[in-house]
Amino acid sequence: MSKNSSKTSFIKKGLAALIGSVCFMSSAAMAADYTIIAPHVTSLDGYNHQSLLVFKNHVESRSNGAIEVEIYPSGQLCSSAKECISGVQQELYDYFQTTIPELANFWDPIGAFDLPYLLPDDRIAECVYDDEALIKDVRAKLLENAPNVRLMMVSNSGGWRSMATTKKQIKSPADVNGLKLRTVPAKIQQELVRTFGGSPTPLAWPEVYTALSTGVVDGTKNGVVDIVMNRFNESIKFITLDEHAYMGGAWVFNDAKFKDMPDNLKKIVIDGIAAQNQYLRAFPKHNEYAAYEEFKKTGGTVYNPSAEEKQAFIDASKPVRDFFLKESGEEGQVWLTRFEQTIANCKKSLDETYQYQLN
Repeated sequence: MSKNSSKTSFIKKGLAALIGSVCFMSSAAMAADYTIIAPHVTSLDGYNHQSLLVFKNHVESRSNGAIEVEIYPSGQLCSSAKECISGVQQELYDYFQTTIPELANFWDPIGAFDLPYLLPDDRIAECVYDDEALIKDVRAKLLENAPNVRLMMVSNSGGWRSMATTKKQIKSPADVNGLKLRTVPAKIQQELVRTFGGSPTPLAWPEVYTALSTGVVDGTKNGVVDIVMNRFNESIKFITLDEHAYMGGAWVFNDAKFKDMPDNLKKIVIDGIAAQNQYLRAFPKHNEYAAYEEFKKTGGTVYNPSAEEKQAFIDASKPVRDFFLKESGEEGQVWLTRFEQTIANCKKSLDETYQYQLN
């Protein structure tokens, strides 16, 4: 090879390297116009993390890299719902999963949605929380009372809350008497335990395993998927399927961040949340059977109350409704009435579907 050709080759290689470097720096600089920071307090293999991967994949790919999603699991950024929501309000974080009862700490009337035994099954619950007019109005009221906390959806977070205990099988409300049961840090869930004669013990999620294993509490109110996934079944030996509350996972967004985005990117975020919602609602249905089998394998007993026993739980819980109305006043009554009407509308719609299918 001649000197000239060698020199030309060297120049070409150098130019290619320079172009590649410039392209890399350019792409790095243009990597994302918006970064969504999404903390959560559960494990990497839990449904919250897995659903956020669904959201991340959808949003990043559909936005062609204009949006980047950073997920921080296991309490890396904040260790409780209160702390994480505060971070959203202060614009430290952007997207977080809490629960309906925990949102009631900011706005009492939303506690109507968590009153025991109102929602009968998954189909009705999903119909209620898909009511766009309802969620839109709840979003507006929540923003008034918890500035910058924008409700995006109410999905599912592990099935249905049931009574789960370490040493004693619960078959009636009277069996709760004297038991210390872990609850989320929220009034309605605590009042239900108190009404049944137990001692509510509000604990953040990362504290529950240790509280159960050391006897700080005698049980918890969760679904079997959560119990097995988090190894609570090492201590929990009894589950009573009273299913007093749908575990409504309320996903909230940094309102300022959302409003700062152009409409085309907002739509991508909304679509990503819809995809995430599909995953979250399917997860407990898909995993419940295996969870029950694992629970039984480790010595657990599952008790399914009869219709009469279930009614006894419902009747005994009525003072919780009175407590809610006293705490939330006229506004609480308005929202409870609207919630019950939405449930009735969904039941009617489902009945019509049954008739269509049966004919």
